[in-house]
Amino acid sequence: DEPNRTMVSIKCVSRRKARRAHFQAPSHVRRILMSAPLSKELREKYNVRAMPVRKDDEIRVRRGSFKGKEGKVTACYRLKWVIHCDKVQREKANGTTVNIGMHPSNVEIVKMKLSGNRKRIL
Repeated sequence: DEPNRTMVSIKCVSRRKARRAHFQAPSHVRRILMSAPLSKELREKYNVRAMPVRKDDEIRVRRGSFKGKEGKVTACYRLKWVIHCDKVQREKANGTTVNIGMHPSNVEIVKMKLSGNRKRIL
């Protein structure tokens, strides 16, 4: 009579095997691994510390050169372990703007897009 587990964790003692499992993880496992902490207000409201990031969530950058910027998630690039935000961009030499990828652990979710699946998780 095992409870329904939503957390996918990599169970291994060996550093080599744990790293291998992490970096070769399939997309559905990467979704959980690419979770971001919630802001203090959301944490008190939902009593949850972190959630997998999804498109249309609003985030605040906590680390790096874009620290303090807020914006909306435009893409979650699971293959590259990054998320793209509409406000975090830079200009290339030829003048085009490109999104800068950042790891979800370096941002915090300020406003969540609540879908049916998300409500069930909370």
